[in-house]
Amino acid sequence: MNVPRTTTLPRASKMRTSNPALNDKTFTRGDVAAGEGVMTIEGAVNRTIILVGILLVTATFAWGRAAVGDPSVGGLVMIGVIGGFVVALVTIFKQRWSPVTAPLYAALEGLVLGGVSALLNQQYAGIAMQAAALTAGTLFCLLLAYRSGLIRATENFKLGVTAATGAIAMLYLVSFGLSFFGIQMPLLHDSSLMGIGLSLFIVVIAALNLVLDFDFIEQGAEAGLPRYMEWYAGFGLMVTLVWLYLEILRLLVKLRSDD
Repeated sequence: MNVPRTTTLPRASKMRTSNPALNDKTFTRGDVAAGEGVMTIEGAVNRTIILVGILLVTATFAWGRAAVGDPSVGGLVMIGVIGGFVVALVTIFKQRWSPVTAPLYAALEGLVLGGVSALLNQQYAGIAMQAAALTAGTLFCLLLAYRSGLIRATENFKLGVTAATGAIAMLYLVSFGLSFFGIQMPLLHDSSLMGIGLSLFIVVIAALNLVLDFDFIEQGAEAGLPRYMEWYAGFGLMVTLVWLYLEILRLLVKLRSDD
């Protein structure tokens, strides 16, 4: 009979992250059945690569539909937004389902990114490629800095990034509420110097969340969590990457609004 093995992180490694998919409760305990295998950093990286590949496939599909003027693109984006949100919630509360829900989330987010990118690229030529290159470059540079020890996820660092991310979330929540009354949040959507500065700040915070995700994945692997958590860790990193890409896209739109 397979008896689950409970794994608990050391008390000294208190983990904090602003990513809702990777919170302190996520990696506190894990039940590993005999023969199930445990989470590894390499496994999490491989799963993340698979998820990115799935996202690119559906993004290419949505992009192609937009390129030929297919009016269904708007519907695809809405399916991606609503479906992605629902699937993300399911994944957060049912981590064991992540080998299925994480790829589904990537596919749905691909519809969003592909559709939105294509529509903006028609207005600002080349903006999608710029945003993708900047996102990939940011990921690579921060991963290199993290692995080399130039950036360390200290408790103060985690606290600062988490607090800033929470403030940004509140800002977007208030902006969403005001939109129902036809009120636009100042700075958030305009291309003034201060508006550009706000977007740049949000991009920096989104990027720094990657460092927290790297640290979380590393500690989860050290704790010997169940192998399915590799998919969940990849999902958590995807959440940050999608947010980062969209924020970079928003910043580029502001910078090129007078083109």
